[in-house]
Amino acid sequence: MDFLALLLVQVLFAIASLALISIGLAIVFGMLRVINFAHGEFLMTGGFAFVLLVDAGVNFWLAMFILAPLCVGAIGLIIERLVIRHLYGRIIDTVLATWGISLLLVGLASTFIGYHQKGVTPPFGPIQIGAYSEGWYTIFVIIVAALLLGGIYLFLKKTRIGLIARATMQEPEMASAIGVARERVYAVTFACGAAISGFAGAVMAPITGVVPTSGVTYIAKSFITVISGGPSVIAGTASASGLFGSISQITSIFTRPVIGEAMLLLSAVILLRFFPTGLTGRILRR
Repeated sequence: MDFLALLLVQVLFAIASLALISIGLAIVFGMLRVINFAHGEFLMTGGFAFVLLVDAGVNFWLAMFILAPLCVGAIGLIIERLVIRHLYGRIIDTVLATWGISLLLVGLASTFIGYHQKGVTPPFGPIQIGAYSEGWYTIFVIIVAALLLGGIYLFLKKTRIGLIARATMQEPEMASAIGVARERVYAVTFACGAAISGFAGAVMAPITGVVPTSGVTYIAKSFITVISGGPSVIAGTASASGLFGSISQITSIFTRPVIGEAMLLLSAVILLRFFPTGLTGRILRR
């Protein structure tokens, strides 16, 4: 029973971490149809902002929940204003532009911070699960991911601003006709997606550490999760994270982590072969 409880916690953590690093990309891609290759660097920037602020004496929680997301959200707003705004509807161009932005962010981080890894000690101690030990911060990440997904769902479904955002993405011409400032909605949506990515990077930083190339480890998993999830931002991210997180973590526990990563990729290939529009694309096809 102790091992099963530990296995459950680790699987839930794998699901939660996959959802955390993917939801920002899901918002940008699902609502704006922008393929953001700089998503991994937004996560990296959020991690660095959090670590540097904590090292400077800023409160741990203030840096994680407020300042790091604001920093990355501001960067996202600037990028949207200068670059992305001129490329909506031109998918290939957004790929090239955001790829260039990702290289720029990696170069800036390498120049001003360096290639050595930075991190922060998790604030909680260990939790004993029978004969096994696990960190309380693992439980914290699971709770944060669940609250974040639930909060975004309620915001998009239950608030006037969320309704305006969804309507603008689905029927932009009609939204403009009734007086909605379409460009402002696009800018705020992109900035919010960037801020959420920065927050996810800050949450993951005490566990993974941060280096300028951290984005490379995030981007592939994020894209696999978002594409496999399908058109629904929240349901797609949650369902794909649940499937791939479970497969990858269970395989890693009983074999090796590299085999777990390979199984994640293989399961995504098989899923998209039979569900080319993703999980929610098939379920919500009507």
